[in-house]
Amino acid sequence: MIELIDLTKKFKQNFAVKNLNMFIEKGEIVGLLGPNGAGKSTAISMLSSLVEPTSGDVQFENKSILKNPSSFRKIVGMVPQEIALYEDLTAEENLQFFGRIYQLRGKKLSKKVDEVLEQIGLTDRRKDIVKKFSGGMKRRLNIGVAMLHDPEMLIMDEPTVGIDPQSRNYILDTVKRLNAERQMTVLYTSHYMEEVEFLCDRIYIMDKGNLIAAGTKEEIKQIISSEKTVSIKAEILKHDFIQALEENPLINRVTVGEKEVTILVPKDANVFSEVIKLAETNGMELTSVDNKTPTLEDVFLHLTGRALRD
Repeated sequence: MIELIDLTKKFKQNFAVKNLNMFIEKGEIVGLLGPNGAGKSTAISMLSSLVEPTSGDVQFENKSILKNPSSFRKIVGMVPQEIALYEDLTAEENLQFFGRIYQLRGKKLSKKVDEVLEQIGLTDRRKDIVKKFSGGMKRRLNIGVAMLHDPEMLIMDEPTVGIDPQSRNYILDTVKRLNAERQMTVLYTSHYMEEVEFLCDRIYIMDKGNLIAAGTKEEIKQIISSEKTVSIKAEILKHDFIQALEENPLINRVTVGEKEVTILVPKDANVFSEVIKLAETNGMELTSVDNKTPTLEDVFLHLTGRALRD
């Protein structure tokens, strides 16, 4: 359905995106991941025809959208990272306004506004001023705006940032439902790995403007199939213990949490006795040491050296 071919965007001497190649099949939910500054938003802006690339092409059904963006814009809905609503208008008035931009009029517009309000769960708040809405309700209305013209594809740029868990779950369930019921194609970026695990069929990972991994969730997890993850938990994690782990030649990576240290080691390495010995040497009591199944977060850290929220 969509293909990005050697897509590149350069600002002066700096590459925001470099030779990006991606494809999205009809009916898929595809995740685009990367730490801050990876180039995700620039890539999305080029894909949605809002920003012209320095070089490369974006094709929709084998035709370049750079030469004829208007036909592509008719079939795509964009949910931006920043909320794009008129806060002094009601939810209904916002939808009517944006519906007219999509060339909807009369009974067709009224019917579509009713339908979208039902889909995003805001029918009973249709007459309320948007400035009084919670962050989650604004995000839902933002998605409603993008759905007014029955798009074949939704591009969602971190649609759950800064909202409550209930609204976040509602949005995730809405995306799943739209995909299942309408075969809607979705490109989804997020700072929450669990959202991508829940939603996406395939995943692309970017870092510093480059594509560094692509595949299904299981395929991407296989990137570190020669390694295993070990979780070390303690009530108090001492600095000397962590430093000793980082200096140990058996250990490939150390990730420190509040009460947990996660280490990445070769699959055949037996580090349990070594970890316990280091804990005893540093006067630290462990609560558990366990092998973990590799997660997308582990792969992401392995590839980028940074957590997704960094």
